[in-house]
Amino acid sequence: MKIPNQVITHAGKFHADDVFSTALLQIINPNITVTRVFSVPEDTDALIYDIGWGKFDHHQKDAEIRENGVPFAAFGLLWREFGKQVLEQGCTPEQAEQEQQRFDENFIQPLDLEDNTGCGHPLADAIGLFNPSWDSSENPDDCFVEAVQFAKTILQHKIDSIFSIYRAKLLVESALKEAQNHIVILSRFAPWRLYLVGSDAEFVVYPSQRGGYNAQTVPILNDSNISKFDFPEEWAGKPDQELKQLSGISTLRFCHNNRFLVATETLEDAVKACLWTQKHEQPNSIEQDSI
Repeated sequence: MKIPNQVITHAGKFHADDVFSTALLQIINPNITVTRVFSVPEDTDALIYDIGWGKFDHHQKDAEIRENGVPFAAFGLLWREFGKQVLEQGCTPEQAEQEQQRFDENFIQPLDLEDNTGCGHPLADAIGLFNPSWDSSENPDDCFVEAVQFAKTILQHKIDSIFSIYRAKLLVESALKEAQNHIVILSRFAPWRLYLVGSDAEFVVYPSQRGGYNAQTVPILNDSNISKFDFPEEWAGKPDQELKQLSGISTLRFCHNNRFLVATETLEDAVKACLWTQKHEQPNSIEQDSI
């Protein structure tokens, strides 16, 4: 389905649903003109959403509900129609289909649920703040444009983040082939989770944006909170001088309280922290995830 240059949504107070819907449509077709109305005009060729009880509205009695029980709002309906098309700009068709579903589950469904139930959502609350206050002389349509730009920035960054994961494929998979002792060393940080979870990698090391190097544990499964190893409990949250004494690693400066991340000044010491952990700590198992 092609998006026409004319689109229509409801006037008055706006919400995250119609704002993010508009942002999505603008990303797909930057040439659209948005008209906000209280009543849909007859004989229009515009794409209509969040009003009018049509394909992209959800206010009618027989409005669609997802299989998991989360009702659709306009944003979810539009994403279902156009999301794969958007994602194919940076993914293969198969990847786009997977990411379309994942994005719906993780980002859109909470907003759809909030719009349908009023259950509350921080991002929906933030969008709501763009509405003019009761005693303001601001034009609601001008405020809507401002809110859409805010939402569009968020949405574009979310989409770009998905694309970046697939751009990292060559770098991460090449480093995995060169790994020794199940420790993957990246020449620069790149999204690695998709390619290392499920592999035989146990740790990943990469340059830190704060200088030096980080080492992270690799989760057992994508949806698991359990890593293959945890860095030692006695390192967790300790000051850098105490860390150096406990570990014997001269530039170890930080260990996260949750024991999945350490920071060092040198690549050699980041690898040492991983090797120390492999030698002295017991590997975790997936059964621990249910404890």
